[in-house]
Amino acid sequence: MLTLSTSMMGKVETIYPTLLWDEKNLLLVDTGYPRQFPLLEEALRKIGKSAKEITNIIITHQDLDHVGSLPDIIRESNQDIEILSSPLEKPYIQGDKTLLKLTPEAIKQAEASLPPQLPEQWRSAFLFMLNNPPRAHVHRTLQAGEQLPYCGGLTAIPTPGHTPGHISLYHQPSKILIAGDAMVVTEGQLLGPDAMHTLDLRTAYHSLHQLAQYEIDTVICYHGGKYIGDANRRIAELAREMPL
Repeated sequence: MLTLSTSMMGKVETIYPTLLWDEKNLLLVDTGYPRQFPLLEEALRKIGKSAKEITNIIITHQDLDHVGSLPDIIRESNQDIEILSSPLEKPYIQGDKTLLKLTPEAIKQAEASLPPQLPEQWRSAFLFMLNNPPRAHVHRTLQAGEQLPYCGGLTAIPTPGHTPGHISLYHQPSKILIAGDAMVVTEGQLLGPDAMHTLDLRTAYHSLHQLAQYEIDTVICYHGGKYIGDANRRIAELAREMPL
């Protein structure tokens, strides 16, 4: 689990991409916000790795904080990186479709929330990024339940709701669930989908039911980080909280 922290809109925002590796592959799950490549590279250096070594990137879904540094990683790489996502998320990641949460109304709201003292150059760069979000070609799409051979074995689990094609990943050897934004961790507690940023909250809660078939010891949430405990029991509790 990597930790990327930066000051955004007057507060510190921390996200947690996940890195896995074996003898042949260095696989990154999600890439951080736009312009966070230096932070990502610094986090990799701390564990003796480099973005130039990345061989595969799995994008759990289309949101800016997950796709943001993808073009920078590709540009800085020494090799051809395989980009993977679910079929539903592919056209958004590639820029063939507009990101679902970047509606004209959402962009106007984001602009209105900018601090008045923000330099005009920064304001212009921020709005340009919202209107021209990062994009990259997706080489392969992952099917429901597909077993990936990387790093001892990964299973792609559809967990729609946060976005229509959101996926989570289960690492069999460590019994770790890489949850993306299917759940969040707040003050050490595993909580359900973030209602404010989830497109279909009922579907997002329903997605949690299918996680019961996996023996999960640890959950890594992109927002909030690591949860260690009786994860299966806690996820089952959350699934029963599904809104009407």
